[in-house]
Amino acid sequence: MNNIMDKIDLKDRKILYELDKNARQTLSQIGKNVRLPKSVVAYRIKKLEETGVIKNFYTVINFYKLGYINLAIYVNYQYYTPAIEKEIINYFVDSDYCWWVANIQGKYDLVVLFLVKDLNDFFSFWKKTLDKYKFYFQECVIAFFTKTYSYPHSFLLDNYMEGDREKMEIVDGGKKVNIDSKDLQILHLMALNARIPLTEIAEKLNSSATMINYRIKKLIKVGVIQGFRIHIDFSKFDLQQFKVHIVLKNYEKMKNIINYVKFYPNLTYINEMVDHCDLGLNFYLHNFHELHPFIKDIYNKFPNDIKNHCTFTFPEVYKSNYLPRGLTKRTSF
Repeated sequence: MNNIMDKIDLKDRKILYELDKNARQTLSQIGKNVRLPKSVVAYRIKKLEETGVIKNFYTVINFYKLGYINLAIYVNYQYYTPAIEKEIINYFVDSDYCWWVANIQGKYDLVVLFLVKDLNDFFSFWKKTLDKYKFYFQECVIAFFTKTYSYPHSFLLDNYMEGDREKMEIVDGGKKVNIDSKDLQILHLMALNARIPLTEIAEKLNSSATMINYRIKKLIKVGVIQGFRIHIDFSKFDLQQFKVHIVLKNYEKMKNIINYVKFYPNLTYINEMVDHCDLGLNFYLHNFHELHPFIKDIYNKFPNDIKNHCTFTFPEVYKSNYLPRGLTKRTSF
């Protein structure tokens, strides 16, 4: 890991930051922004992929615009073995509508993010889950995400502009929009391959690059596609993903808190939630010790507005896909 870290210099981090801003930028555009020739940018990106720093390029898709509800399942185990744990993890990973699965170090053992159009469908899935694994679940908590704010990985840079945090803020939610099967096919191809060329999409879908480009622009305009970002293996930077769940004493102060914490350079996501907490804050940090100043700062800034909080980290992510099979399983190529 240290050998890889020694080779990730400021120029590499600037390239990663540019790809995080817009993963569909051309090599020439990136080169202009980081002051490197196009050929050097291409070489550096290839090396970052070969060393595993870049895992993939993904498309940020607004579930709500497709008519889906985003909810989280938090699980504590009991009476389980490593084999049972692996079976449970694989069960969720294989689910058509689970889009993010990770284990947890902290209050819970496992978290699953689940997309559903009809809560009755979720209840049916959950009943089957409990039929199989309730014996191994000491506690299960289900929470609903009502809104998510996404921010750039500002910590990649030695200096960052606060204005970039606001300019690049992505907020999901909103009313459902109608898209057709061809749009869904495009989203499927781009979900984990945001830099896929228009010509390749056109060939796979028996269309023209011009028509594909038009459809992508339309998906962006109506808010289904919110951006194109990069999936970085931050363990290469010796960084971990931490989550802080906050229960508010004064709910009306939520917006004030969001507008304050969003300028933390290590904060990447804010979730507005319904159930066991009100706010979820996601950070990339080296350890729990680095998290304490942020928590202390929030309490000092809002001493009468926060009831309590809990913290945890995600040692391993087993699945991450903004467009799981269930959203496109009726689509044929």
